Amino acid sequence: MADIQDSRLIYLKGGLFLTLGIFAASLVVVITMSWQVLLLLSICIWSFCRFYYFAFYVIENYVDGGYQFRGLFDFLRYLISHRTESERVE
Repeated sequence: MADIQDSRLIYLKGGLFLTLGIFAASLVVVITMSWQVLLLLSICIWSFCRFYYFAFYVIENYVDGGYQFRGLFDFLRYLISHRTESERVE
């Protein structure tokens, strides 16, 4: 499958992800009717967003400039290989 080239489709895809996330989170809160669940869900979403930023920006720009991002599985492979390399050095 080829990559999406049209910027309008990329924005549409992002908008659909945002809409789906808002819809799912709203359903969770409506079903539980709990402010505690809303707070925990907000913290969960914020934390995963910060991890994603860490994995795909902080590592490349502040830790290892040679690291190229392809996805979370590649990031896990990077962590495993980096750990094994650092263990060999010690």
